[in-house]
Amino acid sequence: MSELKSILDEAEREGIIPSQASERLLSFLVARGVRADAAVSSARDEAAGGAAFSDTETPSFVRGFHDVLITIGIVVALAGLWGIGSIYAVFPAIIVLAEILVRRQRLALPAVALTIALALWTGAVSAMLLQGSPQIIGIGDNNEGLQYTLAFPVVLGLFYLLYRIPLAFALAIMGAVVVALQLVLRLLGWLSGDPLYAVTHGGVLSMLAVACAVGLFALAMRFDLKDPLRRTVNSDIAFWLHLGAAPALLYSILWLSGGGPGALSGLDTVSMRTPMVVITVMALMLVGLIIDRRAFVTSGLVSLGAALYGIFRQGNAQVDTYIFVTLLAVGVIVLIIGTGWMPLRRAVVRRLPDGMQKRLPPA
Repeated sequence: MSELKSILDEAEREGIIPSQASERLLSFLVARGVRADAAVSSARDEAAGGAAFSDTETPSFVRGFHDVLITIGIVVALAGLWGIGSIYAVFPAIIVLAEILVRRQRLALPAVALTIALALWTGAVSAMLLQGSPQIIGIGDNNEGLQYTLAFPVVLGLFYLLYRIPLAFALAIMGAVVVALQLVLRLLGWLSGDPLYAVTHGGVLSMLAVACAVGLFALAMRFDLKDPLRRTVNSDIAFWLHLGAAPALLYSILWLSGGGPGALSGLDTVSMRTPMVVITVMALMLVGLIIDRRAFVTSGLVSLGAALYGIFRQGNAQVDTYIFVTLLAVGVIVLIIGTGWMPLRRAVVRRLPDGMQKRLPPA
């Protein structure tokens, strides 16, 4: 017998039951004694005194090669339309495809591809209407940056309301955080009478960036704690928010620690910053281990590799040597964390207070 949740998800994709109804129907059936195979197996394992293991971070948008094939078609078709036609022709194509593939067929991976395509289209059209590539953070009387970023939460928020795609909601939230940061900077500039407040007060800007990153992480945890077993759409929203919050935390902390705007590139190998990069990435890996989110681990690997590259380079190693040593070091770290994820997580989570353990995904 197939797992009940998989059956309900399939029924939702086929249009047999309404959109977003599978989770509510699953709760209704389980409350009345209907059990999926996974639940039965888990209960049997608990009765036997054992702990059932399940990977709770399998992305819900990865369902099968059918979705992959359609996604490839979406990417190729939209790229061709963008190249040979007007950029404004891409938007109606996205909407038509969303009506067919998302609203009717409930295909998850194509929904992600269409959301990303809409975000790229929004950025390109906004830049075109503003006659250039405006700064992401508006300074002083320059309204271009605010207008540019304001388009993302508006467009993607409306897209989410129409099609209920978790990625669209997460991107709308991220865009809203950037807009909020710009509004605070403009308010501080107005109160201080300094039109270049963000330039002359880099420390304040970096602290605000850290606050926004922490707020994004807290919001991701709010969705995560609503669904510690990763069974509802809250888990999908949290996944995308974590994917954005982790690099935001990393680079804003590096910026605050003295790296300056150059820290955002993740490629600065200044000797005083290299240990800070390693420490910050390791801390984020520990957080990811506790909350059972591998996004925190993967997001910092590029910066960790750059930091290790700087360490070996400053040690006067040969070019070919420190490149390969960097690759080896990062690869070993990935393998250790990847293969020992559950034992490491159990060892860490068991040292946390009982109240915290109960709210986190099972270890």
